[in-house]
Amino acid sequence: MTTTAETGQGPAEPIAPEPTDENAWLEDIHGEEQLAWVREQNARTEDLLDGDDYAAVEAGILEVLDSTDRIAMVGKRGGYYYNFWKDQEHPKGLWRRTTWDSYKADEPEWDVLLDIDALAAAEGQDWVFHGATFLRPRDGDDYRHAMIALSPDGGDANRYREFDVATRSFVDPVGGGFDIPTAKGNISWLDADTLLVSSTAAGLPATSSSYARTGVKLRRGQLLDDAERLFEIPEDHMLAMVVHDATPGFERTFAVDYIDFYNRHTWLMQDGRWLAIDVPTDVNISAHRGWLLFRPRNDWEPAGTVHPAGSLLAARFDDWLAGSRELTVLFTPDERTSLQSWSWTRDYLLLNLLRDVSSEIRVLDPSQAGPDGSWASTLLDACPPLHDVNAYAVDDEDALPGPGDDASVDAAGNDFWLVATGFTTPTTLMRGTLTAASGTPTVVSSHAVVKQSPSFFNDELYEVQQHFATSADGTKVPYFQVAAKDLVLDGRNPTQLSGYGGFEVSRTPAYSGTIGRAWLERRLTGPDARGGVYVVANIRGGGEYGPSWHRAALQENRHRAYEDFAAVAKDLVTRGVTSRRHLGCVGGSNGGLLVGNMLTRYPELFGAVSCGVPLLDMRRYTKLSAGYSWIAEYGDPDVPSQWEFIKTFSPYHLLRDGVDYPETFIWTATSDDRVGPVQARKMAARMQAMGIPNVWFHEALEGGHAGASDNRQAAALQARSNHFLWQALAGA
Repeated sequence: MTTTAETGQGPAEPIAPEPTDENAWLEDIHGEEQLAWVREQNARTEDLLDGDDYAAVEAGILEVLDSTDRIAMVGKRGGYYYNFWKDQEHPKGLWRRTTWDSYKADEPEWDVLLDIDALAAAEGQDWVFHGATFLRPRDGDDYRHAMIALSPDGGDANRYREFDVATRSFVDPVGGGFDIPTAKGNISWLDADTLLVSSTAAGLPATSSSYARTGVKLRRGQLLDDAERLFEIPEDHMLAMVVHDATPGFERTFAVDYIDFYNRHTWLMQDGRWLAIDVPTDVNISAHRGWLLFRPRNDWEPAGTVHPAGSLLAARFDDWLAGSRELTVLFTPDERTSLQSWSWTRDYLLLNLLRDVSSEIRVLDPSQAGPDGSWASTLLDACPPLHDVNAYAVDDEDALPGPGDDASVDAAGNDFWLVATGFTTPTTLMRGTLTAASGTPTVVSSHAVVKQSPSFFNDELYEVQQHFATSADGTKVPYFQVAAKDLVLDGRNPTQLSGYGGFEVSRTPAYSGTIGRAWLERRLTGPDARGGVYVVANIRGGGEYGPSWHRAALQENRHRAYEDFAAVAKDLVTRGVTSRRHLGCVGGSNGGLLVGNMLTRYPELFGAVSCGVPLLDMRRYTKLSAGYSWIAEYGDPDVPSQWEFIKTFSPYHLLRDGVDYPETFIWTATSDDRVGPVQARKMAARMQAMGIPNVWFHEALEGGHAGASDNRQAAALQARSNHFLWQALAGA
């Protein structure tokens, strides 16, 4: 049965005319003339960066990325712990596994399942590993079959190939193995011989956002274009997905129509028909066993009770489908606290919160309900101030101990991971167990350190402070400052200001050996041997204070994100940390749009701008790569009334003659199929044609939206950005 979602849209406004674009020729991403321009620009930029201590900076970053002392983070499947690992000897990486007893050791014994470097060499294709999706086993068997996602260039388009863990080999398609051609999409196991596939391969239709428009049922041995179509959405919606939840006793198949980033319809397959789950499109839902959880993006009033945006609510799954609207409130946000994520163990629900951008974790026990129906809540004592700490389940199954496990491990499915990090605190991995305290509604947590990352710079010399700047409309905007403890407030410190401010993404404290080595520990020459200052701004558009913080900078209110960032820049100057001559900003993707607006709207505040994989041409962004999918964030430039506000934050159209622009480095990747390299190319070309001095461009010829597909490329990318900023800002 095929269900098609409806748009319900009214008559469209006339399309707004596009301004003349002298650089439209650069939109041919792989054209010979265009790539020749790219190579010429790359050579010019690399000449600029050669010399001084660039090579040492790049080598120092690569040493961090390749360090064998890094924590090998794992995911548990059955009795084994799986990890993907890159280092100097394995730049493309190893997919491997080990047992719990081995993992606890200082030097675990790893069983290598797939060597991506060897695979790439054997097949003559520069594969980039993008994960594995296991078939959930039955009848006590362990996890054996997985669909491996491999990108040919680091972009979002993947080829999915069936892999047999027992034989350490791909299952031959000739013998019936699944092999989904390279395309943007998603797969889910329905059973051992059936996949649910959302893909644009084999002629399946794509949305205007370049993602899958249909979901199909693919049986073993069947061609993708012969698969049964289960679900289809309108072309102007973002993407379709069909997924199966294989939790024993709670097996369910869902179809999701992602209308845009913030609205979706969800259906449940029931008796061969799609049954709509009745919630507003802006209420995110998730199912876990017998529960259905709801997180509204806007205030929601079911059954006469208003639940604020960012709340978390629960209902019995079957009761909700039957028409009951009885909800249990699990979390209610306040002006300082937001819900970031949640995770179920077998018996408990872990809530990861932010309180003024510092972590707080609560454990909820649905078996212990108060008079009002609320679940018993216990604060987990694991979160120091100005740190990011996240808790999530090790395994929510009633799993028996795996090979090498002692008898207590995972027997109850209530073990959890804790990952703690801070700007000057190397990442620590802990494992704990949740149990109910006898005779009380309190949950007891015991946790111990499993692994700890080494320190890659002398972090004891630095301190982290949190400050609040006042934005143009009076809003208090938090930001983190990482600097030497003996910082002199004389306005002469080279300062790198980083931000994002979009898509409800939160910027939280995180340890970075790269920033430590390439920025904090870098020293000015001569008697004034001070190092750099690193600042992270938590501006609106992000998720630090929940959906309302994000919604405050959507579409026509986008300027608030930029006013917030500018307010932080001004506050750094007012406090004597730095000055325009020594202040630079850096951002990527939506953060590239952010710093592109700093360049064009606030050039007087910055000495240098590093702008990565950016959106910059907001008149044509919906027609480039996956840009159409971001209309809910920025607006539709084809609608004249919306172009009126979009053009006020389109850096490509805000450039003006006679302006003293900061030094500018624009960087991107040819294989980026999300934002694409086009907007970066055109911005650099226009600035150079205008005669604006000190405009530099670099385009990695591989690496996808991350700009790098291995540690060597990542080190080069990060070294270029940091070295450019240091050269521009660290002078007298």
